[in-house]
Amino acid sequence: MEASEAKHRFQLPREVLIGGGVITDVGKVCTELDFGKAPLVLADEITIDIAGNTVLASLEDEGFQPLKLIIKDSNLEQVEIVEKRIRESNINIVLGVGGGKVIDVAKVSAMNLSIPFISVPTAGSHDGIVSPRASIKKPMIPHSIPAKPPIAIIADTEIIAKAPYRLLAAGCGDIISNSTAVLDWELAHKLRNEYYGEYAASLASMSAKIIIERANQIRLGMPGSVRIVMEALISSGVSMCIAGSSRPASGAEHMFSHALDQIHIKEGRMPPALHGEQAGVGSIMTMYLHGGDWERIKDALRKIGAPTTAGELGIEPKYVIEALTTCHKIRPDRYTILGEKGLTKEAATRLANVTGVIN
Repeated sequence: MEASEAKHRFQLPREVLIGGGVITDVGKVCTELDFGKAPLVLADEITIDIAGNTVLASLEDEGFQPLKLIIKDSNLEQVEIVEKRIRESNINIVLGVGGGKVIDVAKVSAMNLSIPFISVPTAGSHDGIVSPRASIKKPMIPHSIPAKPPIAIIADTEIIAKAPYRLLAAGCGDIISNSTAVLDWELAHKLRNEYYGEYAASLASMSAKIIIERANQIRLGMPGSVRIVMEALISSGVSMCIAGSSRPASGAEHMFSHALDQIHIKEGRMPPALHGEQAGVGSIMTMYLHGGDWERIKDALRKIGAPTTAGELGIEPKYVIEALTTCHKIRPDRYTILGEKGLTKEAATRLANVTGVIN
């Protein structure tokens, strides 16, 4: 059977609410979705004050009896704590209010216990706010794992605009990296007969194209720039829902990012850069390998204010080379421009130098 003819199933969000002040409509959205009156609101110690308490009040105004739980990290221990609370309190819907860690714990817990979850992002740092993937810290698994896509996304642009600009710039890097992820996916289709969804690929590519074209507008903070980024992040996440995998938004450039994380964690410290920042820099180099316009990607990242070099990432050049030579092992099941054997140290050094990532 042709890969394109195999059975394919995907889930999409039912509600997307984006704009200034929409966080006060959380209760109304939950009423319309009608999943019961026992929601659990997850937030961290910062986002509970930024948005969590407003979400709780909105739910109470609609007659809900919400419980809250403060998330400390995105690991299996936190997932187990959330699942225990869900079972003990007969929770019927989970709301993740915060950044990637909170939303990742929410989506995995919801998937494991077969209940819906709502994504309420407080920053636009990556497309995980919508995607059916989660980054949960697990031994020997440096990449994301399958998770439950949100039944609804409520993105308040006023709140997101107040977050540090670096987070929004990182989100742009994550979106721009779709440019090379789609090329890797297409390559795997041609060489390995892997399923390739043209619509999902086009949606992911379009999201990247819009951010690249609007780079100056985003950097200058022009009206609507936060909304542009959030809509692109949502579209990118939806492309993964349609594809049934992270393929449209995760290729060799993401494997490079995961390898950098793994290298630093092995040394007992967290990487100094954000995921989207690393994926953006990775995309510069992998676009070069694809023979594409890598300078356009680099120029867009520079205009936005995102890192384009190892120094700007705060990462030593030797770690960039190590990541480039080992990242093909991160997901051996995922074919990319790196091939099965990856890059030699000499090839990786030349690549990083030619693209100006190291010098």
